[in-house]
Amino acid sequence: MKRLLALLATGASVVGLTVLAGRPAQAATGCSAEYTITSQWAGGFQAGVKVTNLGDPVSDWTLGFTMPDTGQKVVQGWNATWSQSGSAVTAAGVDWNRTLATGASTDLGFVGSFTGSNPAPTSFSLNGVACTGSVTDPTDPPTDPPATGTPADVNGQLHVCGVHLCNQYDRPIQLRGMSTHGIQWFGSCYGDASLDALADDWKSDLLRVAMYVQEDGYETDPDGFTRQVNRLVDMAEARGMYALIDFHTLTPGDPNYNLDRAKTFFSSVAARNADKKNVIYEIANEPNGVSWAAVKNYAEQVIPVIRAADPDAVVIVGTRGWSSLGVSDGSNESEVVNNPVNAANIMYAFHFYAASHKDNYRATVSRAASQLPLFVSEFGTVSATGGGAVDRASSVAWLDLLDQLKISYANWTFSDADEGSAAFKPGTCNGSDFSSSAVLTESGTLLKSRISTADNFPTS
Repeated sequence: MKRLLALLATGASVVGLTVLAGRPAQAATGCSAEYTITSQWAGGFQAGVKVTNLGDPVSDWTLGFTMPDTGQKVVQGWNATWSQSGSAVTAAGVDWNRTLATGASTDLGFVGSFTGSNPAPTSFSLNGVACTGSVTDPTDPPTDPPATGTPADVNGQLHVCGVHLCNQYDRPIQLRGMSTHGIQWFGSCYGDASLDALADDWKSDLLRVAMYVQEDGYETDPDGFTRQVNRLVDMAEARGMYALIDFHTLTPGDPNYNLDRAKTFFSSVAARNADKKNVIYEIANEPNGVSWAAVKNYAEQVIPVIRAADPDAVVIVGTRGWSSLGVSDGSNESEVVNNPVNAANIMYAFHFYAASHKDNYRATVSRAASQLPLFVSEFGTVSATGGGAVDRASSVAWLDLLDQLKISYANWTFSDADEGSAAFKPGTCNGSDFSSSAVLTESGTLLKSRISTADNFPTS
């Protein structure tokens, strides 16, 4: 829904643009841009610009604007190539958003600094042409009223439609949630108090249950770990969240090593949970050191086992290169596009760690999302080791992109592990507080703020 131009209560402004695009400028009938300060702190702030093309397709665009206060600076930006000279700022489209079809949107963002005041930018232009048009449209259709109820109540049985995850109304949705750490190590983090907080305070849509196969996991006690997984599925169901059952294979990287274990496990959990509408199956966490053909072979043997008991559930297939669509192995999404798994109602996993995986990974996701159903079943705000500092700019760029593309995600991890990716400070799981700022890490604070915003699931 297009919105009236207004000054937001937070101090953020919304700016209307009429677009002239191309070099030289190519006329188009209009677009909108919304500038929002999403957070601010002493001497710094984070802002976003959402650009929507309301007219003819445009390409090779550069957005320009002026910082009204001389102390305002762009420190780091994403989803565009940013530059600043004096008070003049430009943001040029990049590979995955350089062309905007009619009705298409792209989200840009940056972290800035300021020394005086922090007013909204002025003098927006596109390709050097002043943007002065109105973007209000009296023909906008009414939006759906906000859905009420838990995520699972509202959306019901999920399925894949085209490249999207869709709900019982055949409408694309995005699920946002958290992943456990290994349940063999952090069982104390997954009790009634923590899952109540995840559902009620974090407003999470799903819980990913990471059941390691090796590393003191499933292979040491198949029946015991199957019971643990089923218990967490029930706990998620009771709180209206979706449960993503993750067969967490990592070392060795060839999922075929665990083929018999996978068939036994998924035969059991699919039969036991077949009547539930909140279960999604992830059959191989991060294949690595193995070809896509080998991963595909594994998937085409495990999926029929699930389908025999639970024919309706969505299944997520891991991809080559630690579920990077092959990017981490020097490949790209084409190997999956050209040789997809022979099964219906499936999605493909993509994993990233924001401090390690940046523009080239985002470009791959942007391209692949138009051809493949993607689910980011694991990501971190830090480096690929799970540790180090939070890369806030890259994390926000990723989350903005996933929101834009309606790609569901689960963050690693809802745990108090002593590593940068954990949502909680060490020792938190020994207590009962899983929501206050006192127990959250920098990563946890960022993810809770993103996940807890309203879902607004479509129902018609």
